[in-house]
Amino acid sequence: MTLLTESEQKQVADAIDRIEQHTDAELVTVLAGQADDYRYIPLLWASLLALLVPGTVVFFTQWLSAGYLLLAQWAAFIVLALVFRIPAITTRLIPCAVRHWRASNLARRQFIEQNLHHTDGDTGILIFVSEAEHYVEILADRGISSQIDDAVWESVVARFTTDVREGNVLQGFLRCIEACGEQLQQKLPATHERNQLPNRLVVLH
Repeated sequence: MTLLTESEQKQVADAIDRIEQHTDAELVTVLAGQADDYRYIPLLWASLLALLVPGTVVFFTQWLSAGYLLLAQWAAFIVLALVFRIPAITTRLIPCAVRHWRASNLARRQFIEQNLHHTDGDTGILIFVSEAEHYVEILADRGISSQIDDAVWESVVARFTTDVREGNVLQGFLRCIEACGEQLQQKLPATHERNQLPNRLVVLH
């Protein structure tokens, strides 16, 4: 997983600049490497599997004492906890619903932290990506959602999600910004020059 370089981030910022010249909407982009560290996931799985050790050992051997069973259980827990902390394995242990839930929560926090809820006319819109979770979401404030139905963004999000899954994050951002710009220019054309929020790509490591 590699976040965008400074040159690529500038391409995203330039794309936002071009779009905002033709709309009153305030567009902010956020790229997170990962929505959560999921440190509890390896421990949870290791604990659950370690609970099965005593019964399994007794079933197959039927001779270990209680003390040895306890040692076997602790050894299994420690080994499994270490193995499950390998990133490639941890990712596979996290249910999709949990990954998306964590990414969605982070997207909503970023909407607030980036002050998108304080724009004139409630015209803030967030394009959020969490790379590790292959998660993309577009959040629009009331001034935009009253003009553009949320369903309009579904195809844009679906295509961007595919780009992220294939590792084409930059291309996905540029296409998404362009697609959002087409909608915003039609429904919220520029009435005066302003730029309330920075156009840079916000990167969360």
